[in-house]
Amino acid sequence: MMDPQAAEASAALHRVVDAVGTVIVGDRSQIELCAIAWLCGGHVLIEDVPGVGKTMLAKALAGATGCQFDRVQFTPDLLPSDITGVNIYNPSRGAFEFRRGPVFTQILLADEINRATPKTQSALLEAMEEGQVTVDGTTHALPQPFVVLATQNPIEYAGTFPLPEAQVDRFLIRVSLGYLDLAGEIQILDRFERGSPLAQIEPQVSADQLPRLRRALPTVHVDPSLQAYLVRVVQRTRSHPELALGASPRASLGLLHAARGLALVRGRDYVIPDDIKELAPAVLLHRLVLRAAAELRGSAAADVLAEVLDTEPVPALGQRVAG
Repeated sequence: MMDPQAAEASAALHRVVDAVGTVIVGDRSQIELCAIAWLCGGHVLIEDVPGVGKTMLAKALAGATGCQFDRVQFTPDLLPSDITGVNIYNPSRGAFEFRRGPVFTQILLADEINRATPKTQSALLEAMEEGQVTVDGTTHALPQPFVVLATQNPIEYAGTFPLPEAQVDRFLIRVSLGYLDLAGEIQILDRFERGSPLAQIEPQVSADQLPRLRRALPTVHVDPSLQAYLVRVVQRTRSHPELALGASPRASLGLLHAARGLALVRGRDYVIPDDIKELAPAVLLHRLVLRAAAELRGSAAADVLAEVLDTEPVPALGQRVAG
């Protein structure tokens, strides 16, 4: 029988995923990943070609979670102050006043984040890591919860800049929606024929409930042998000869949190090895950088990670728990 806190969080996650699913057609697992990130307080990088529903997914998640929502359209001329805010002189008071930027919200949609310059992209670093921004030497706390949902076009598209490694590492999860099959695309035509279903989406939880739901995460049991397995997987990416940059300790912690979240989505209050294997690509792949020689040989980071997962021994105790 599930712990009551875990059961409450599991039910809330299912309601959120179901509500977002009334808007987004296609792979439910991608919606689950976004809901898990929201529960864990992690940020999401939604990467795909234009027109497949990246922005719609972010708006639907904000609507289903009852969180305050704001959006920034990233462009090459966007300045850091356009995101964080700026101090403006008020003549009537004879003093400077801080005008808050759109980052002061609970769910921030950073739309087409890689169309802005690296300097502007970096304006989100402090916000994503510490939940605050510093302007002219003064630190301002952001509303809680604070989650960034950033959409990104493939870097080979015109007018894009690669995200700095330090910023990529701050995204807990990367998701990709992809093109729909014939039945899915017909379903979109039917669903949007009479207007956007976003207008009908109802909050399934409130922002005030989230701290209590997050307290359920530590109640999800992770066997010590599974923790060691998780760390071994991450550490092998740092020593792999095909990789110039492996996953960080932040990635290990994120994978652990996400595994607990996935267990709740699956209706369990314990983690099994398959949770780690299922989440590893979404949590680790965007953090891995191939060596130039490996790229020339046609290697891919996904192939390297698959090799690590296939060859790293799974703890026997975890297998018994799964059964």
